[in-house]
Amino acid sequence: MAIIPTVRCSRMAAAVAFYTRVLDFECVEDGGEVDPTFSVLLREGAPLLLSSHRGDGEYGQAVVVTTDDIDALFRKVRARGLQPPDDREPRSPVHEGPLDQSWGTRECYVDDPDGKTLRFTQGLWLPPTADGAKQ
Repeated sequence: MAIIPTVRCSRMAAAVAFYTRVLDFECVEDGGEVDPTFSVLLREGAPLLLSSHRGDGEYGQAVVVTTDDIDALFRKVRARGLQPPDDREPRSPVHEGPLDQSWGTRECYVDDPDGKTLRFTQGLWLPPTADGAKQ
């Protein structure tokens, strides 16, 4: 069984560009630039669906994306022009740099063009798969 999130976006072309160019998702099915439309993205083999159809999710939702190296991911995001907020850029899409949470994960948060938060998480415990292997 797979649970695949559908993330609503207002402008598909802008969303696909952000997710692929900034956050290293791969677009495997591009719905095109005429909204409403639907696109399929992958990141390290895990799918994420983008939809600009009314009723497919709400703006402001949060999505957890697991990673093995949060610091390397954050360096890539910064190299692509996203910076944590400061006096010059108080409305940055990056909430802050990686931080160690009291619940045992290391995380950073990035907002996409429609205000949805992507929580990149390292060290998230996941249950074993059906064959007993860790995910």
